[in-house]
Amino acid sequence: MATEIELKLSLSPAAARTLPQHPLLAAVTPVTHSLFNTYFDTPDLDFRRQQVALRYRKRGREWLLTVKSAEPASGGLARRSEWETRGVPGQWDFGHVDDDSLRNRLERAIPQLAPIFTTHFRRTAWTFEYHGSCIEVALDRGQVASEGRQERICEVELELVRGNVADLFALASELQVTCPLFPAVASKAERGYRLFAGLPSEPFKARAPGFSPDIPPVAAFQTVALSCLEQFQRNVPGISAGTDPEYLHQARVALRRLRSALKVFAPVLPDDFSRNWGDAWKILAASLGEARNWDVFVAETLPPLLEAFPEDHTSRRLMAAARRKAARSRNAVRRLLAAPESPRLLLDFTAALVTLDPSGSATSSSEFARGCLIRRARQASRLARRPAALGDSERHVLRIRCKKLRYTLEFFSCLLPARRLKPYLATLNQLQDELGLINDHVTAIDLVAQLPGKLPQGPVLGWLHGRHALLIEELPEMLETWLAQPAPWKRK
Repeated sequence: MATEIELKLSLSPAAARTLPQHPLLAAVTPVTHSLFNTYFDTPDLDFRRQQVALRYRKRGREWLLTVKSAEPASGGLARRSEWETRGVPGQWDFGHVDDDSLRNRLERAIPQLAPIFTTHFRRTAWTFEYHGSCIEVALDRGQVASEGRQERICEVELELVRGNVADLFALASELQVTCPLFPAVASKAERGYRLFAGLPSEPFKARAPGFSPDIPPVAAFQTVALSCLEQFQRNVPGISAGTDPEYLHQARVALRRLRSALKVFAPVLPDDFSRNWGDAWKILAASLGEARNWDVFVAETLPPLLEAFPEDHTSRRLMAAARRKAARSRNAVRRLLAAPESPRLLLDFTAALVTLDPSGSATSSSEFARGCLIRRARQASRLARRPAALGDSERHVLRIRCKKLRYTLEFFSCLLPARRLKPYLATLNQLQDELGLINDHVTAIDLVAQLPGKLPQGPVLGWLHGRHALLIEELPEMLETWLAQPAPWKRK
């Protein structure tokens, strides 16, 4: 078995034409060949669910049978187990797979194996020494196809043949200076399966990370942060396409989770790591936040007002002005994401993340998690126990503290008993939703002030203040319900 470590980067066809001219590549004689691959699975797509890719590849006159794990990349970096041997199409011999459990599953599935999709691309590869490591740079251009549907392939893979993972990122940064390269998440196999199923892309929500309770906290942080990066990256194409505001919302959630994780794990990370990288993501996070505020104002806050006063011309003019503001904010986000600084930040952060040393902590992730959760809950409950004394600013702080507590619970959910975590999270989510609605109305009042002054604002502000007051009346009961829930991290 070999372990494949590679950085996957996407680029435009124009950039693909200029990449070979980079001085590092121009000095090396490339090898070019066409690759035709057919991927197989059972009718129920069992191997896809098990994150296993099975393919036959034709390279020249040679056929290769390959089995590899198919975990998604984060920050463009993927680590996959791979087994490859010469083979004959239509014949299945998995003797080269030294994982007994996987080999047995493959052999049992032989009668059901069927072609699912194909990839056909031309690969130009340069292999050379870089900072003491041996790296292959492969430029792939072609297509992935299934069921009469196809997508273009235009990507670069930097594979570590031998050496240090950090050198992959250093090389990618050098190539980025003259060629726009964007870290990619979806493998060719993932894209092929999506075509086979005829599934459209959709906003990607956070997934609970999984890790062992006895691993060091830094290793847990790496898992959590890579999960946040994956969520962010998978939503970026949808933001660029401008098809659904939920992509922007989920990308914003991803960065909020990431910046929250940096604060949660700050005590076990190197000096200034959390502060420096939290600051590095601040500009993009703020731009996403502003755009999301306008989207909520347009899609959630104003529609009830229009419904309540259908003949009111002021409300319709307000909506038109707000939509223009929302469009400008979304365009500002797209410009930031398209700028060279964004993919560079993603690569640099991933490099810093994967090269962290997880050793050196005497505390297990389980003990570290318990301490974090106790502190987060204590901070939130201090305000939650005196709802009558809270003003707008205190309620905003309470909302942030509840959100941070929820994120921390999600980071460590694999370490907590589900029977206690589920009801606790349910009440916390309900409370957070209520606090979020209250905050949306406060934000809406601020946003109205940013709209053209010639619009009459009195009726609108009156309606917003009225809704705001009604929501505040419901808050004490929700706080009481949450405070009564037994904490899932407490020992029995």
